[in-house]
Order: sequence, then C-alpha cells, then structure tokens
Amino acid sequence: MNGASREALAAARERLDALTDSTSVDAARLADELAAVTALLDREVSLRRVLTDPAQAGEAKAELAQRLLGGQVSGETVDLLAGMVRSRWSQPRDLVDALEQLADTADLTAAQRAGKLDSVEDELFRFGRIVSGSTELRAALTDRAAGKSAKSELLRSLLGGRADVTTERLVTRLVTAPRGRSLESGLESLSKLAAERRDRMVAVVTSAVPLSDGQKQRLGAALAKLYGRQMHLNLDVDPEVLGGIRVQVGDEVINGSIADRIEDAGRRLAG
Repeated sequence: MNGASREALAAARERLDALTDSTSVDAARLADELAAVTALLDREVSLRRVLTDPAQAGEAKAELAQRLLGGQVSGETVDLLAGMVRSRWSQPRDLVDALEQLADTADLTAAQRAGKLDSVEDELFRFGRIVSGSTELRAALTDRAAGKSAKSELLRSLLGGRADVTTERLVTRLVTAPRGRSLESGLESLSKLAAERRDRMVAVVTSAVPLSDGQKQRLGAALAKLYGRQMHLNLDVDPEVLGGIRVQVGDEVINGSIADRIEDAGRRLAG
C-alpha cells in the first residue's frame, strides 16, 4: 500500500485496537466477521469500487455499508467498515487487503488475551518450515483444483489438537482464501503481525546446531540492543549453514560470527 491507503489502514488499526481493548468484545468472533466481509468485497468488484470511490461522500459510503451489513454482522464490525470507507484509498483492492489484515490482527489479539501469542508465533514459523520441507504437502495446500473443505480437513488433521486454535484458524484462512498470495509470503506476513502485537521484531536464526537457552538469551538481548526493539527469535537448525549461524532480520542478513559482528556494530554506534 502507499499514500492514502497506508494512512487509512493505520487509522483502521487504531480503531480496531481501541475496540478490542474492551474485554466485552469477542475478538475471535470479530475476526470471523471481518474475514466474511473480506470475502464479500473480494468477490464483489463493483461494490468495493463504490465503497472506495473518491467522488462519493464518505458519509454516503458509510451509510451504504451500514445498510448492506446491518443485522448480518455485529455492530462493531459494521462500525469498523463504516469508518474505513469514510477514508480515502489509493485503489479499491487496498480496502480488501486492509480488512484481511484486521481479521488476522483480531485473531492474534484473541491469542494475546489468552496468553498464547508466543505459542502462535512459534507454531506459524514451524508450520512454514514444515511446508517448505515437503513438496507434496505444499502442492496439496496450494492446489487450485482442490476444494476448500478438502484443504480445511487436511489442515485439521495436521494441526488439530497439536497447535493453538488461533494458529489453525489463521493458517486455514490463508490456505482456503490466499487471494493471490503465496503460502510462504502469507505465513511470513502473519508472523510479522504477531510480532507487532508486542511491538517487537522477528529474527530468523539458522544455526548449525541447536542453541542452548543461554545462547538464545544472549543473542536475543544483543539483537534487541542493536535494533532498539524487543526481538522474537524463530529458530531453525541446518548443519550446512555457513559460519555456524545465520540471522535474518527483515531484509538484513548477518552471517558468520554474530557475536563479533554485533560487538563491531555496537562500537560503531558508540563512536
């Protein structure tokens, strides 16, 4: 997203956060309803064009959204959508992308309330690694000829009882309604959203051997100091990794001796 759409999304996320601060709001139900509205506007191209038409008054678009959805979803969902269509969007599809992100954020908020957000982050990362390591599984989950029910059943057999309910909901929604995203990029986006719930960054750490608890704590503390934010470590083991360890934070990759590089960076910052 760019320009107006980024500002509109930021405002929508603020409204969602304010709404879900209330414990009386069922965040998981809100996520389901936002996902349903996402699917509706993804299908109805003409409707999303009307709701994002800059030539139409914001209040008129809000009233249209209220007439269409009133009584079908909760008042909270209607109010969120009404606020979003009052905003200006760079292109109609950005509204749908924003709704999808709000649905995912609402599910993650439910996990955070339950004290399960860390587990969900780790499970999303591990599931991504399982998919990348199995050509057959990835093919089954991305097969366009396969129905949604078949994919949902496959995921239920893989994750049901083994992963948190929020993880299963997020992955199932991604697989059954990818909306043009690859499975890998969708899982990466979900991991980033989960990290943002605690205002922290994600570091993907690949090491030749498993790290000890002490090593993980020291690495996390060093990266947090270097980047100025809390760091969530997604850990993977690959005996062939060069230099013993590889750390990726966003687009930045650090290879070799992480301790030496962090110490050098710290000295440069101090100087």
